[in-house]
Amino acid sequence: MERDKKPRHVGLARALSKLGFCSRSQAARLIRSSRVRLNGAPRRDPETPVRLGRDRIDVDGNAITAEAKIYLMLNKPRGVVTTASDEKGRQTVYLLIGENLPWVGTVGRLDKASEGLLLLTNDSEWAARISNPESHVDKTYHAQVGALSGETLVRQLIQGVFAGGELLRAKHARVLRAGEKNIWLEIVLDEGKNREIRRIFEHHGVKVLRLIRVAIGPLSLGQLAKGKSRALATGEKAALDQAVGIRREKKSVP
Repeated sequence: MERDKKPRHVGLARALSKLGFCSRSQAARLIRSSRVRLNGAPRRDPETPVRLGRDRIDVDGNAITAEAKIYLMLNKPRGVVTTASDEKGRQTVYLLIGENLPWVGTVGRLDKASEGLLLLTNDSEWAARISNPESHVDKTYHAQVGALSGETLVRQLIQGVFAGGELLRAKHARVLRAGEKNIWLEIVLDEGKNREIRRIFEHHGVKVLRLIRVAIGPLSLGQLAKGKSRALATGEKAALDQAVGIRREKKSVP
């Protein structure tokens, strides 16, 4: 017979995140506000150790159990922010996915002016793996820029620039099409540093007119309409898992 596995200890805030109830930062605020009890006792330290699968967690008197894992893709429109709420009253992506879902968080970010593929999930560990720069998951963008010399820009993107103490550069880049006043480029990043593409163009004095993320690893935006979302198909989720080296757990044979 196999020995029983010891319960895994995690901090209380992380436990709520792992259960798919809310983000770790939201959980920490709930805990500090005395709204969370652990095994019936109030706790105000987000790092209070919890034995997942053994201990009972209540928020506002309601027992918290693990939510079914949700994996969504959204075609984010320009002008929409990715935060859960906005102090300036701007539209957020959460208004686009509806209110009938459990809590989900964004996997990485797209800035307000950027468009395209955005992932959302309540699986915090999966989100961390996908967004971790060390996973080197390719992220493909189409950029419309106010320039005419496309091949020059391609070389500059791949050579990279130093800005803010870090090297910014594309993994791949190519010209998609050129017009009389601007060009479209396809740009692939594999680290996803903050505003990386925009910062490279800013360094070269090039204006970005549109920036659209069209793929994350093997997952393509496809024909998903702007502002719409859908669940990832099983095969799409599996392909992303493979891209970041997440292996499926094999069921033990009795």
